[in-house]
Amino acid sequence: MSDLDQLTQSLARNLKRWRTERAFTLDALAARAGVSRGMIIQIEQARTNPSVGITVKLADALGVSITTLLDYEQGSHVRLVPPEQAVRLWSTEAGSSSTLLVGAEARGPFELWTYHLLPGEGSDSDAHPPGTVELLHVTRGELTLAVDGVEHVLPAGTSGTFEADVPHGYRNNGVEPVDMTMAVSVPPARTASH
Repeated sequence: MSDLDQLTQSLARNLKRWRTERAFTLDALAARAGVSRGMIIQIEQARTNPSVGITVKLADALGVSITTLLDYEQGSHVRLVPPEQAVRLWSTEAGSSSTLLVGAEARGPFELWTYHLLPGEGSDSDAHPPGTVELLHVTRGELTLAVDGVEHVLPAGTSGTFEADVPHGYRNNGVEPVDMTMAVSVPPARTASH
């Protein structure tokens, strides 16, 4: 499968997923995005490759980034961000700055955690509710992140995000302590409508 075919398939899958999650009908999304209903149907059926402009309009109407709509990673999604790929948003000559370490498309309650793991120790977690996302940033040491049985090594300065609806855990397999900051976004509880 070519990159273009893979992109077409992922856009079709992601557009339908986000439209369904936002509870938008085809007509509602068409009206919000200023894109024809027929074009949305063709995109969702992977029968066309829309222009960047149309893709941006759809992403804006859904309230997600264009990256999220085009993302073709399969399965349990883990994204690691090495320090050199973090985005500095502003800085001053004196040295103050703000840096976006990692972001994710999520809604609902957020929790902020710090972890301190001594060598040889760790913490395991069962799967969280579907839609739960974790973002983490390692400030010291080397963290081993296990997500659904796959291990990822995050040296100090690395950030990452993953969908936490699978078993996961954090381990320090190194010789120095690991410190990390973690944010957890849990989707709102669904209430029954009457």
